[in-house]
Amino acid sequence: MRFTTPAIILSLRPHGEHGAIVRMMTPEHGMQAAYVRGARGRRLRPVLMAGNDVEAELSARTEGQLPQATVELLHSRGPLLAEPLPAAAIDWATALTATALPEGQPYPRLYAALDGLLAAVEAAPAASGWGAALVRYELLMLAELGFGLDLDQCAVSGDHDDLVAVSPRSGRAVSAAEAEPYRGKLLPLPQFVRAGGTAGWPDIVDGLALTGHFLLRDVISDRSTPVAESRHRLVERLHRAAGLA
Repeated sequence: MRFTTPAIILSLRPHGEHGAIVRMMTPEHGMQAAYVRGARGRRLRPVLMAGNDVEAELSARTEGQLPQATVELLHSRGPLLAEPLPAAAIDWATALTATALPEGQPYPRLYAALDGLLAAVEAAPAASGWGAALVRYELLMLAELGFGLDLDQCAVSGDHDDLVAVSPRSGRAVSAAEAEPYRGKLLPLPQFVRAGGTAGWPDIVDGLALTGHFLLRDVISDRSTPVAESRHRLVERLHRAAGLA
């Protein structure tokens, strides 16, 4: 097995004296784990930072063998890691991807969405400019893994309009009229989630509460406590930025 591909660095775990097992997201080969010789050395350490774009050549003698990889930097997002909010967003998005996805299965939509999210984090002058993209990435992750939310019609009446909440048990939308008796027990459904477009701070916070409930319940649960803590740090920082802390 040998192929060369663009990739987004997701995580790095030390292995041996100088090397590391690096997880990376690729457009056609999904999430790949590979051994990179000298990964913790002075030359490669800044290349293998989470969120960086690289060109990777992976090779293995047999299908069951851990591939070895060589990498060349295409684009660094290292400077963003000195900024608390962008750093927290990159840490969470890459950790979620590395943890949730099975190895070797292609998820081209997730690759494109992660690439777009990282570009938005880099380009936006404030977190409010990429918060909606983060919520959409999390929704897509849920859908691609088989835990997609049903936000097209009311779970009770079947109506397609005035959907304002989501059942925390079923993940199905609920209209305003049907949600009223259950106020406080349902998750808010911000309009940008269905309609698209940008979002203000209150809607971004509501969107993250919605996706976070299902991600923590269905995708990462208790098998990845450090990953859950990564999201908690991000949400705390976003709350402070929004003046809600």
